[in-house]
Amino acid sequence: MIWFVLIAFLGGASVSLSRQINGRLSLSTSAMHASFWNHIVGFGLLTLMALVFGGLFTPGIKDIPFWAYLGGTVGVVFIALSSWLVAKIGAAQTALLIIAGQMISGVVLDILTGAPGNPAARTAGVALILAGMWLSQRKR
Repeated sequence: MIWFVLIAFLGGASVSLSRQINGRLSLSTSAMHASFWNHIVGFGLLTLMALVFGGLFTPGIKDIPFWAYLGGTVGVVFIALSSWLVAKIGAAQTALLIIAGQMISGVVLDILTGAPGNPAARTAGVALILAGMWLSQRKR
């Protein structure tokens, strides 16, 4: 279990670092430019990794519903919007709002799909984290 926690933390740090880098590029160019290069370079790296490690073409691919591929569309919108937001409200505020959106939607999706765990405890946990985020951003 600790391995999964570490991977999740690494993923979170990667999202934060990615937003910082794309936000900086967005300041020098535009959010669309930053998003475009994010995806071009990412596509190149992913293609190289797929060629080395495999897993790009899996059996049963034709049985996958079309909507399962919409994650890429959502990802493109996320990258472009967060690159734009970093330039407008700053990296820390953008990161906090993105994390808040992830936590709220994650709990809602878990409740709707019946994922194991206590929904009340999850909701309370998210509320406490959001309250902490709000308190840390208040002006003194």
